[in-house]
Amino acid sequence: MTSDPFTYNNAAFDTSLLQSCGEDVFVSERVEIRRPSLIKVGSHIAIDSGFYITTAATIGHHVHIGPFVCVIGGARGMVSLGHFTTVGAHSTIICVSDSFNGKGLVSAPGIDASQTDLIVKSVVLEDFSNIGAHVTVLPGVVIREGSVVGAGSVVTKDTQPWTINA
Repeated sequence: MTSDPFTYNNAAFDTSLLQSCGEDVFVSERVEIRRPSLIKVGSHIAIDSGFYITTAATIGHHVHIGPFVCVIGGARGMVSLGHFTTVGAHSTIICVSDSFNGKGLVSAPGIDASQTDLIVKSVVLEDFSNIGAHVTVLPGVVIREGSVVGAGSVVTKDTQPWTINA
């Protein structure tokens, strides 16, 4: 145990499982990464406990993903986090969702995809963008460069660059 209070004392996730991984990367061992071979991670990254991801992902440099963040959408989903981005605690990013318009069955294990009406769209956080705690981002949304999304927000459309959204 170190006396430096800023040193991570947690065991870490085996980053060699990822498709690619930069330098100075800490991923808590208390994460669930369903498809690590679809994850590309840059340098200077911190991913906190409770992170859950089922999609492919590209994570830039200098990124922090807070505790208990959930990224869902399965193998067809994709999230891209640019450089210098932050995802606040307990946020949810949805890359694939049912449309809930009554035109197909609700997606569930064993349901053929042809019988569902899914929205499959990547979510992008551009460089210097940040989302606060307890934010939900829906499929296809782009959080534009430098924009910030306030805590508790539900993001249904793209933000404008360098704005505060709540």
